[in-house]
Amino acid sequence: MIELRHQYSLAGLLKTAGMARSTFYYQHKALQVGDKYVEVMARIRAIYDQHKGRYGYRRITAMLKQQGSLINHKTVQRLMDQLQLKSLVRVKKYRAFKGQMGRVAPNILARNFTAAQPNEKWVTDVTEFNVGGAKLYLSPIMDLYNGEIVAYETAKRPLFNMIAKMLTKAFKKLTPSDKPMLHSDQGWQYRMPHYRRCFDSRAITQSMSRKGNCHDNASMERFFGTLKSEFFYLNEFSSIEELQVGIDEYIEYYNRDRIKLKLDGLSPIDYRMRFSSN
Repeated sequence: MIELRHQYSLAGLLKTAGMARSTFYYQHKALQVGDKYVEVMARIRAIYDQHKGRYGYRRITAMLKQQGSLINHKTVQRLMDQLQLKSLVRVKKYRAFKGQMGRVAPNILARNFTAAQPNEKWVTDVTEFNVGGAKLYLSPIMDLYNGEIVAYETAKRPLFNMIAKMLTKAFKKLTPSDKPMLHSDQGWQYRMPHYRRCFDSRAITQSMSRKGNCHDNASMERFFGTLKSEFFYLNEFSSIEELQVGIDEYIEYYNRDRIKLKLDGLSPIDYRMRFSSN
């Protein structure tokens, strides 16, 4: 119809086609917008193919900005939808629940994530990282008094040995009078008889989240979110070994240098040291 406008009046063409004037101008504007982004769409396709479908719209937006195109991520997302391009990578949360096996402890913590002193309430969980198809698992223990990571262990497979090593490291930091509660989800590792025996040797109370309720261990979930947003997602790793080194460095930074407003602007270790000096 646009080509015929040079030969016929727009009113006559619209009448013949049975089209409203507003519809014509809307479609005409849409075509102009499409032409505006022809080059950008080609670059989006090139970036997507270069990275073999691993990049979603946010990373492609970052790549376009590096190339000098200051384009909004929502626009990139819309253009990718038009091109039918979607990241082939789907992040899967590690789930340790493997059915009802072993004993389930009561939820003694009951979402009370505050502690009056160090080594009163601990929480733990396992999270998964993926680097080029290779996986690394992190198992930390956090003290709810100051958010400090008391101990942690990493492993390429989520076996119980990883949990046992973490517990050994954590227990070495307890005094004879310390008898913390240790809260976890209902993962198979935490329901094993050997895990419970480790508790009995130190008079530690076991607590578990209700089945499928991540909010019962929200403090540890927040730590995993912070770790991944401030460290993992901001860096590229060529190997699992490189990631392990980075996790060590980040947890050291998190404990010693990263301040928290709810800790009066102190890092977890500085806050604990202030407690011990009082």
